[in-house]
Amino acid sequence: MGRVYLDNASTTFPKPSCVADAVCRYITEVGCNVSRGGYADAYDAADAVLETREALRELFCGPDAADVVFTRNVTEALNLALKGMLRPGDHVIVSSMEHNAVMRPLNQLRRIGVTFSRAVCAPDGTLDPAEVDRQVTPATRAVVMTHASNVCGTVLPLADVGEVCRTHGLSLVVDAAQTAGVLPVRMDELGADAVCFTAHKGLLGPQGLGGVVLADELAHGLEPLVAGGTGSLSHLEETPDVMPDHLEAGTPNLPGIMGLRAALAWLAERGAGSVLAHELDLTESFLHGVAPLVASGAVRTVGLPGRAGRVGVVSIQTPGRDEAEVAHLLDARFGVQTRVGLHCAPSAHRTLGTYPTGTVRLSFGWANTTDDVSSAVAALEEILG
Repeated sequence: MGRVYLDNASTTFPKPSCVADAVCRYITEVGCNVSRGGYADAYDAADAVLETREALRELFCGPDAADVVFTRNVTEALNLALKGMLRPGDHVIVSSMEHNAVMRPLNQLRRIGVTFSRAVCAPDGTLDPAEVDRQVTPATRAVVMTHASNVCGTVLPLADVGEVCRTHGLSLVVDAAQTAGVLPVRMDELGADAVCFTAHKGLLGPQGLGGVVLADELAHGLEPLVAGGTGSLSHLEETPDVMPDHLEAGTPNLPGIMGLRAALAWLAERGAGSVLAHELDLTESFLHGVAPLVASGAVRTVGLPGRAGRVGVVSIQTPGRDEAEVAHLLDARFGVQTRVGLHCAPSAHRTLGTYPTGTVRLSFGWANTTDDVSSAVAALEEILG
């Protein structure tokens, strides 16, 4: 029995071979830190980190490579943006499709007097930007919103939301966990002040690395989430004002950064949109393949019905069969690996009508094939037919 990996919304697998090569080379041939060593290898490593920042700045159309801040993951990036920006009395608008990486920090901030309200999405995960406009109050400071749902793949209209933000003078913080490297995420087009990303999903890099690309004014206005050594201005016991050191402290994940640098070059060689087109072809093929199961009532698909307006993430429910049992059988009997449950997004499931049972989620990646889709459909037919 072969392995059919369909959990790419959690982390892409496999990574391009150049990513593993870059990580291995750094660990076995370089090994030193940046901003800590006074020798050529350390300077070369620092140059490679700067090149990675610049590649990310270019990808997201950010203002300055110095305003690209590395974190451990997108969750830490969102915590940095939210906790660094918001103060008691501030109000924030989110969508009803948000991940707990947004909702849990906001619920922490409620303890110090930050409030939030939800712009309610339709049962397919789509959002009318007018819902955001209706939530604006005199205390509103920012809109924080996912670019695409990790549950059903629906893409939210962030360019239109950005227009609402500009009209009211609000900051826009984007959770690009499911779209970075797949969809265009241009800060200038979205009107975004912060784009939070993770390395290990659509960007095809290693786990343990993420970051945020910031508008310059917001970057200098954020309170650091973590303070400590930066390798710069070491005569001061205060956090430096210079970016990115103002928001980065401690030893960075240099093997991860080297792997991400290789992944970004790999993506650039293939051209914008190629990965998305492939993943949507697979999504469309899967939706077509399970249509008879949907017609029979054995499967309910969640979210949008076709390939338009989404990324390559599909959630299904199996009426009359426990979703966890179905996911187990997919793996144990057919080697089809999926994710089951609430996917750290209970608000999204309430919106989609899949709470509290959750869904079986199949998410397609660059390395998946039409044979993988056929295997998944055949497995579902065998289990549910």
